Amino acid sequence: MGEEKIILGIDPGTTIMGFGLIKVKGKTMEFLQLNELLLQKYDDHYLKLKLIFERTIELIDTFHPDEIAIEAPFFGKNVQSMLKLGRAQGVAMAAGLSREIPITEYSPKKIKMAITGNGNASKEQVAKMLQSLLGIKKLPKNLDSTDGLAAAVCHFYNYGKITSGKSYTGWSAFVKQNESRVKK
Repeated sequence: MGEEKIILGIDPGTTIMGFGLIKVKGKTMEFLQLNELLLQKYDDHYLKLKLIFERTIELIDTFHPDEIAIEAPFFGKNVQSMLKLGRAQGVAMAAGLSREIPITEYSPKKIKMAITGNGNASKEQVAKMLQSLLGIKKLPKNLDSTDGLAAAVCHFYNYGKITSGKSYTGWSAFVKQNESRVKK
């Protein structure tokens, strides 16, 4: 990784979008921020998507991240939940792509493995390990923000390694890697 970079990690969700930022200097990382966008008070799914997009753009314009790491939706049994989660992820990715920021997607299992060494670790275990690694004084009540931060730290640990995560450097790269999904 270059001299100094900022990585934005996002845990997309339609109830809570968690995010965290780290600054990377050479081979060390420094905690910048973690927070969440609370969306449960909104009933309109499209309004939630708009808010996710706007908050992601605001984070980009404030912190100027060089890269974005995003947690991929896990495969659950509820198809409607998966669709909503995929839309939330897509909107966050679109915000980054609109600013031409490279995006890498990581599975929840890969993120947990990178942080704790256990792909089946609990949210609490991941949060405690991040607290220890980054010197975070107090953990938040909801752990969605630490999940977002974990995506950023996972990206730092995996930088330069061949990953199974998908990376997109812009719209053209996304379209090229997803030709079957594009209508001609």
